[in-house]
Amino acid sequence: MMRLAHPGWLWLIAAGVLCLAVWSARRLWQRYPFPTRTPWSGRSALVAGATTLAGVLAAAAFVPLAVGAARPQEVLSRETTHAEGVDIVIALDTSGSMAALDFQPSNRFEVAKKVIDRFLAQRPNDRIGLVVFSGAAVTLCPLTLDHDVARLLLQRAKLGMLPDGTAIGMGLGVAVNRLHRSKARSKVIVLVTDGSNNAGALDPMTATELAAEQHIAVHTVLVGRGGLVPVPVRLRDPRTGQVVTRVRRMRVDVNPELLASISRKTGGTAFRARDSQALARVFTEIDRMEKTDFKSTRLVHYRERYEPWALAALVLLVGGVVLEGVAGRTPW
Repeated sequence: MMRLAHPGWLWLIAAGVLCLAVWSARRLWQRYPFPTRTPWSGRSALVAGATTLAGVLAAAAFVPLAVGAARPQEVLSRETTHAEGVDIVIALDTSGSMAALDFQPSNRFEVAKKVIDRFLAQRPNDRIGLVVFSGAAVTLCPLTLDHDVARLLLQRAKLGMLPDGTAIGMGLGVAVNRLHRSKARSKVIVLVTDGSNNAGALDPMTATELAAEQHIAVHTVLVGRGGLVPVPVRLRDPRTGQVVTRVRRMRVDVNPELLASISRKTGGTAFRARDSQALARVFTEIDRMEKTDFKSTRLVHYRERYEPWALAALVLLVGGVVLEGVAGRTPW
């Protein structure tokens, strides 16, 4: 196997073509010293032919000179890298309780988006899909290697984009469907929610069985605490008619047993994060667990092969100079 260490030097070939074109134009425009004789008769024809050939040889020297300067190298052992990525779908809860203000510096939903965004940035070789759910579930981004698009769509996700509720079974079912045709050796769903299943037509355990049948590992992340939590609520002032935001304490039901059962039946892990720092640690742990498989062979040695090209350039250049000096006195 051959390679060029500095292929930029190949531009010298164009310089050789340019020099040949300029030299040929001068040959056509020059005056012949013996106007009474035709330029292509007798010795004049030999001289013209020899000097033409001399110019061609000199211009042709640029080709091996360019290749030699580009440093052709024989690769004795090459580097090959193969990455076996993981197909990951993240199912994110967008129910109203995700607006709870117990995660600083923002609410649960915004903190979760930032943590997930960092997670995506650390896995460039994996296909990523995004699903959002509350009272219903939709695909936000299908499986893709274009993480810029996935991260942009994640940033555009917002609370209230779907009917309220927490349809864990629907969110998990849509995520499983995203991975249905995946050929990856490792398929993973990360289910992020802060509540208990209370909506949707698909039972969470039925969706779990579908995931297990397709060998999809489901990691569940329970965000925040249950019970009374501070949640901003938009209310209309009865006196002024203006819509204002008030923080009210609302009861949020959680079901860690359900999430643990989902993870256990699919070979995943159940996590619980009660603050933003814990959530970041959870995704760091998931990143460590779901490793991309790399196989590589290092480039260890190569041999320089520029000498024949440099010698060829020298021979052509000397040949052109000698031929012009011996055969003709016609100016270039």
